[in-house]
Amino acid sequence: MKVLNVAEKNDAAKNIAFFLSEGGMTRREGFSKFNKVYQFQCFLQGQKCDMVMTSVSGHLLNWEFVGAYRNWNGCSPESLFDAPVVKFCPDNYTDIKRTLEREVRSANKLIIWTDCDREGENIGFEIITVCTAIKPNIQIYRAKFSEITSQSIKRALQTLGQPNKLVSDAVDVRSELDLRIGASFTRFQTLRLQKVFPILADYLLSYGSCQFPTLGFVVERYLERERFIPEPFWKIRVTHTIDDLTVEFRWQRDRLFDENVCQALLLKCQENPLAKVEKVDGKPKSKWRPTPLDTTEMEKIASRKLRLSAKETLKIAEKLYTQGLISYPRTETNIFPGTINLSSLVQLQTDDPNWGGFAARVLNDGPNPRQGKKSDQSHPPIHPIKYTNSLQGNEWKVYELVVRHFLACVSKDAKGHETVVSIDINTEKFTASGLMILEKNYLEVYPYESWNSKAIHLYTVGQTFEPTVLEMTSSQTSPPNLLTEADLISLMEKHGIGTDATHAEHIETIKSRMYVGLEDNIHFVPSAVGMGLVEGYNHMGFEMSKPNLRAELEADLKRICEGTRQPSQVLREQIDKYRTLFRKAKEQVNKIDAAIGKYTQSTAVVLNPEDDPLSAQMQTFDRVLPCKNCGMDMVLRRTNDLQKFFLTCVAFPQCKGSVWFPKKVLDAKVSDTSCPKCGPRVKLIDFKFSPGSMAPYYPQNFTGCINGCDTEFIEMLDISHQLQG
Repeated sequence: MKVLNVAEKNDAAKNIAFFLSEGGMTRREGFSKFNKVYQFQCFLQGQKCDMVMTSVSGHLLNWEFVGAYRNWNGCSPESLFDAPVVKFCPDNYTDIKRTLEREVRSANKLIIWTDCDREGENIGFEIITVCTAIKPNIQIYRAKFSEITSQSIKRALQTLGQPNKLVSDAVDVRSELDLRIGASFTRFQTLRLQKVFPILADYLLSYGSCQFPTLGFVVERYLERERFIPEPFWKIRVTHTIDDLTVEFRWQRDRLFDENVCQALLLKCQENPLAKVEKVDGKPKSKWRPTPLDTTEMEKIASRKLRLSAKETLKIAEKLYTQGLISYPRTETNIFPGTINLSSLVQLQTDDPNWGGFAARVLNDGPNPRQGKKSDQSHPPIHPIKYTNSLQGNEWKVYELVVRHFLACVSKDAKGHETVVSIDINTEKFTASGLMILEKNYLEVYPYESWNSKAIHLYTVGQTFEPTVLEMTSSQTSPPNLLTEADLISLMEKHGIGTDATHAEHIETIKSRMYVGLEDNIHFVPSAVGMGLVEGYNHMGFEMSKPNLRAELEADLKRICEGTRQPSQVLREQIDKYRTLFRKAKEQVNKIDAAIGKYTQSTAVVLNPEDDPLSAQMQTFDRVLPCKNCGMDMVLRRTNDLQKFFLTCVAFPQCKGSVWFPKKVLDAKVSDTSCPKCGPRVKLIDFKFSPGSMAPYYPQNFTGCINGCDTEFIEMLDISHQLQG
């Protein structure tokens, strides 16, 4: 019994093979030099099997337009909403595909070991598509795991299930929509604005339904700051100094925006400035330890405290995962399931010179996680699964963050004692607080948060004292800060833009498109082009940069996964929605021109209708019949020298299906009539042959079907061998 196993990356394949073979695997080359083949024997379902483990490199198949629709100037951008698309293997992945095809020929079973998230499930079905094209009846299984450790991998092999088609369908819907929406609006923006504004001739002005709301958050905050008008306010300040300790009391009214009223209240206090202690409250105070780590929180902490971008953080975390050092880093879960042995994970960290002592105390007390409220029902929170001290640089920083966060969340809250003192100065109320930290607990191991003691004098109820300072101070309101990457991720999460796994990707896109830049290398600032695009769409009356549209799609994708919505229905509704917006945008495109001109300080070039790229029409060809290879349409064409006629698949170059007519065909036109035998998708062709070339069986002018129903006719044309799929 031979079993083909396929992982998502070569490192994962290597480590999975190592654990299943107990280190006894052998390695050989695949067609791709980056994706090796590992061989070993192990028991599967009670039978000793020859196992072959290899990998892909992420997605094996990509959605793409076919034929002339791939040419930016070959069709109207609007036509892309309905243009035919195919899922094909790019040239740089064909060697991986060849390896799968070679190995599956001799296999009896196929096990999918891709990451257990939406993308991984979709990649798994791409592997299945390639393999079943060679071996349609092969038995298929899905391995479920959240960490690459011996125990987890062996458990996955013993509990194989079936791949989830619903989850894969949701990714296909999203991918096809991203292609159609992104390509149509990207060509709309780029082709139009490059002609109207020559300064943008080298810019790719892309659009994405996650990318633009992400840009919108940046623009909105920037405008809030720019439009902010400071407003003066006044406070009464009270301090009390004894020896070297000064306690400041906070006014119960906080601040007033009327100087005269504040001045009057100050004079009232100064008439009888003796402060009387009305209340002294002493109570326990806790600073809660963090909840278990999910992807979004990891990205935010790394951005704020480690100065690492979300993209770099996730890249490093995925490497640590494939090395078996941490659990799967793409998770929305912050609740530890009861099945995880937390004590054994803490035990692994007890010998570390930095946090080993703390881990030992946690182990002695018994790990007790502060649970969150989120679970994606797929993966546990991010946590360490192996100890290491051999990492360096940013890899060490990310690993250290995961370990310290894990130890913090399973330890104890910090404990303190807070004292709150309330005083009265001639009926005006003020309060001050002090804090004594009694037990730092989790803060001993968690440098990403702080909690500081705050000294206060010893006060008793009824006590009176003369304030050291009793005065009015003035200030003004401050504008909101520009967004940091951590702020941006929080907004994306709140509004349902993308997923925990894609936040970093969308942020990188708006940076690479130069829609935004960074001020002081931390805060996001929109560029002139970014501002112009957002404002242009907003002035049309619909806000392409708002999160609503994408959030609706994300909710529908979740319903597809749950089986409560049909993929085809969601796809059609979303395409129709964006097509309507596209048509409105075409009608009001001058508003984008005006906004871009305003922010780039450029004058728009007035285009004649015939020069407007949005009016481009695609060269059309008459459809004849479905391609025997891929099922797409085959169309009738003529060589450039007009010497020969032929049929070609619209999916070219992904599909090489073609039928060439002999030179005796002098002319050929697609009839309006369908073949009565083959059905409505097969059209008859009006032929004109060279004199006598088809005699005595067929006249010089003849209308016939080349789909195969008239075998004598296609034999006379000598094309029967070309019609085989």
